[in-house]
Amino acid sequence: MLKAIHDQEDKVAALKKTGDIIEKLKDLKLNEAAGKVETAGSETLTYMDLPKEHWQRIRFDNAMERLGREIGRWPKCLGTFPDGRSALMLVCARLRYIEQS
Repeated sequence: MLKAIHDQEDKVAALKKTGDIIEKLKDLKLNEAAGKVETAGSETLTYMDLPKEHWQRIRFDNAMERLGREIGRWPKCLGTFPDGRSALMLVCARLRYIEQS
């Protein structure tokens, strides 16, 4: 869902998509995740204030890409999660570990 926000053509469309995703998360009863997207979603779109030709180079850095691949790999290694909360707890635990390193 988060990738869909950053795939938008401009910041206005991305903010609209952010609102749609927040509603979708709330419908799925993932209120904590919806809150995180709500509070930090617009901060992740700062690069859209710059010229579009620069977006691809500044949108992600290697650490973010590696973390994204790692998070995407977890469900394959661990199997399915019983609910969204357990998946969120695992991601948050990994982020705390990375922050402390």
